[in-house]
Amino acid sequence: MEIEAIAQRIRAGIPDAEVHISGDDGSHFSALVISDEFEGLSLLQRQRRVMDTVKAELASGELHALSLKTQTRAQAAALN
Repeated sequence: MEIEAIAQRIRAGIPDAEVHISGDDGSHFSALVISDEFEGLSLLQRQRRVMDTVKAELASGELHALSLKTQTRAQAAALN
C-alpha cells in the first residue's frame, strides 16, 4: 500500500486531519495524525477513530500494521 493512499483514507474519515506517514516496506507504517477532532477523547478513542478510517485495508491484508501517534493541534503546537 502506498503512503499517500493511507493518508488519503485517514483524511477522508477525519477531514481536518494533518497526516504524516512513514514506512518503506509496503505493509508496516507509522502515522502521526493531528486533528482538533481528538479534543476530549482518550488515547484509545483517538486510535480507534483513526483505525476506523483504514479498517477495510486492514481486513483485506492490504495494510498489515499501522502504528499511531495522535495529537490535537494545541498539543502539536506545544511540542514545537
